[in-house]
Amino acid sequence: MSLEQLIKREFQLDHELIYLNHAAIAPWPTRTKLAVERFATESAVQGSKHYLQWVRHETELRSMLATLINAPSGDDIALLKNTSEGLSVVAHGLDWQPGDNVVISDQEFPSNRIVWESLQRYGVTVRQVDLSSAATPELALIAACDAKTRVLAVSSVQFASGLKMDLRVLGDHCRRHHILFCVDAIQSIGAHQVDVQACQADFMMADGHKWMLAPEGLALFYCRADLREQLTLHQYGWHMVDHPHDFTRTEWLPAANGQRFECGSPNMLHAHALHASISLLLEVGMATVEARILDNSDALFALLQQHEQLEILSDMTGGRYAGIVTFRHRHVASDQLYTWLMEHGVMCAPRGGGIRFSPHFYTATALLEKAINLVVSCPAS
Repeated sequence: MSLEQLIKREFQLDHELIYLNHAAIAPWPTRTKLAVERFATESAVQGSKHYLQWVRHETELRSMLATLINAPSGDDIALLKNTSEGLSVVAHGLDWQPGDNVVISDQEFPSNRIVWESLQRYGVTVRQVDLSSAATPELALIAACDAKTRVLAVSSVQFASGLKMDLRVLGDHCRRHHILFCVDAIQSIGAHQVDVQACQADFMMADGHKWMLAPEGLALFYCRADLREQLTLHQYGWHMVDHPHDFTRTEWLPAANGQRFECGSPNMLHAHALHASISLLLEVGMATVEARILDNSDALFALLQQHEQLEILSDMTGGRYAGIVTFRHRHVASDQLYTWLMEHGVMCAPRGGGIRFSPHFYTATALLEKAINLVVSCPAS
């Protein structure tokens, strides 16, 4: 089957929609919808008869996610509720000392700001860095680090501007200076190739409902193996121990692998859905997915530049963008333009002082052209 045939089979969106909002919530592929339907039917008809098979399916999902980010093993992956929970596991698992600081950027989504600000009661300072304050965003963040910096926390791609960070530069600095490196990769995983080992991330987390094309409510959490026991656990239950299915044991220890961060019963429904969605990304290949997403970003840049009334807000420098393109209309307020586009079937988001488009690998160029035509046809108030 050709890639175009696969796309036609897997994506059956309403023909009246132009879906350019994968940086928010993505539609599901057909195989994901079918996986949920099968699981629901099985649960309704047979209950938990095949529970052990479900557990094997969940274990396979961990391995697939490890492959997606090039983690050493599926044992390095925990399945948590969302990105925020993963960030909280790190932020409230470390042994902080008064005077410690955390370095973040001034462009972070609230999840990657609030969690660190919550540590201020322990005497931890949050340094929020203007990414434009140095020759590169990485140099700006590095300049803010000092001997008291415990964590550098950054999004791999900024949610509003679409700015892509050079994680290898940041990871190298953190490793050489004994700073923990925490990456919110929700705008990267599923959109481009991610290598958690190459960028030397100590922690990485991402919910599945954006570029991974799955439902909200299940996220991957990566913790470097030698750091697992350094994170103090604050949630306990039957599922986070060694031998979790031996209910007669009275003595217990936290699991040695990533499951130590999962306190209770797993979200089997969402595990089946995410398994299906990741299988599609791996089948297509992340090199192909990334190339097509970048082609779509390039196409949007070119289309926007054809109209002098439109201003591109995202950085167009090669290597500085992924799947997010943010722009504004010079003569139409962004809230008015957003309403106009949504009314005309263009799924997008108001972000960063403009409009954010985020097409995926399957989005046709013709739809991008149609969306830009709708942008320029929006009447000024």
